[in-house]
Amino acid sequence: MLIARLIAEPDTLSASLEAAQAQMEAGGVRVASSSMLEFCGETLEIASPDNDENVLRAAIDAHFSPCDALLTREEPIVPRLFISDMDSTMIGQECIDELADFAGIKPQIAAITERAMQGELDFESALRERVLLLRDLSEQAIIECLDTRINPMPGAGTLVATLKSKGCRTVLVTGGFHHFADPIGQMLGFDRVVGNRLEIADGKLTGGLVGEITDSSVKRATLLAEMSDLGEGAVSLATGDGANDIPMLEAATYGIAYRAKPKARAAANGWIDRGDLTSVLQLLGIPREEWVVG
Repeated sequence: MLIARLIAEPDTLSASLEAAQAQMEAGGVRVASSSMLEFCGETLEIASPDNDENVLRAAIDAHFSPCDALLTREEPIVPRLFISDMDSTMIGQECIDELADFAGIKPQIAAITERAMQGELDFESALRERVLLLRDLSEQAIIECLDTRINPMPGAGTLVATLKSKGCRTVLVTGGFHHFADPIGQMLGFDRVVGNRLEIADGKLTGGLVGEITDSSVKRATLLAEMSDLGEGAVSLATGDGANDIPMLEAATYGIAYRAKPKARAAANGWIDRGDLTSVLQLLGIPREEWVVG
């Protein structure tokens, strides 16, 4: 059974569903049922006995965009593990770009960041190149940047708090830095934080990093290690937006790309293009009255 849950414009839902169903059936994917979920507001569920996810996905993109969606083989359930990227996913900024603004080189660093997120550059090389450009920046700039530039994505706190209320373990794993990730993780209520460490000497950035680099392979390995601890059959949820998140999104039971770059969106089996992070709760089927404001 192939199941799609999606949130789209209510006013056009009926006509969109009819057109999408015609496209699906032309592609060999029959519609067994389609209905609005009574317990979850504006969420439409489409079920098919066929398994061609590409046909279903193409029909959704053609007729419901922009929308939020999740494609699964079974009824979605609350995950035991939630693991998420930080920059441009749990927060609305790229920390290294904002930090670069204090050094007067934001356009230069932002261009490298964008190419790395698109998957055009090796992540580690791009990270080291950007950090080197920040050499001699005061550690105080990090504190000021965190206080004045960094804000949670809408719905981030509610997503984390609600999942935790249902027994889900939460992990923030980022290619960014512990100087930002630790306070952000604490603010949002994450159980664990994994990230990179800036090298500091005499109150200034040296332009180097300390320890292992948290890249795409570490993100995926973190998810797999956490899942191993939870035991066989545990369900996982991952959110991210860039190329560095792809292995993690692919390894999760539910990999949801949030306002993502094209490669990350294509690799995920869910995406948020329209709403905020609380759309994840709707797609999982968690009623609004059970949401916990974070």
